[in-house]
Amino acid sequence: MIQRRTAVALLASPLLLTGCGGGAEATERRTPPTPDARTTTPDVQAEQAPPGIPGLGPTRSAAIPGRCGQAVVVTGRGKNSPLCTVVLYERTATGWQAGTAWPAHNALHGWSAHHLLDDLRSPLGVYTLSDAGGLLPDPGSKLPYHQSSGFRSPGTGFEGEPLDGCFDYVLAVDYNRRPGTSPLDWTRPLGPERGGGVWLHVDHGGPTHGCVSVAKAPMKELLRTLDPDRHPVVVMGYADWLAG
Repeated sequence: MIQRRTAVALLASPLLLTGCGGGAEATERRTPPTPDARTTTPDVQAEQAPPGIPGLGPTRSAAIPGRCGQAVVVTGRGKNSPLCTVVLYERTATGWQAGTAWPAHNALHGWSAHHLLDDLRSPLGVYTLSDAGGLLPDPGSKLPYHQSSGFRSPGTGFEGEPLDGCFDYVLAVDYNRRPGTSPLDWTRPLGPERGGGVWLHVDHGGPTHGCVSVAKAPMKELLRTLDPDRHPVVVMGYADWLAG
């Protein structure tokens, strides 16, 4: 994404999300003792929790709220790499089911646990996805969609590629922003120095200032699939961090 001069931040300043985690739960049924039995052997049945999201360690998994039914997982190639992969996972009765893996870009210099304005790094974290918008008409978004000419994106990217059309569709990542508003709302709860305007948007063929970008077709699919009733989040970071 291309960051505005006025900055933003999300998810409650990397909003601290409480989570659902997964482990095995053991339940016991004990046979009441009889006069002839000094001890009994418990019949232990282990109920396995549904499988978690591949690549996420216990800390990242625990940061996903229990009510969350959709998680967009952005997996970077490395801490300082601008290349990543985006996968939409949906929670089912048997665990998290993966969708298509889409190639994508993140910020030019990779990732940061303390994102700052113009550091050219994407913020690590688990953030809610509350609002969408774009230059083009609503393609059928389930999230609130704000169409505006303010999403025009003139100029060129870091590799000389044209930026025109990269904000045709956007999803606001709730990092240092006020959820429930247009992605163009520049309110920065953490202060402007912490950056903001972090979006999922249409890929322009090169690194971003801090956003994550995928091709236009996947963006339309995300807009049509992400459902506020399922409390979607984005889990974003490089692979080693996600595994923590």
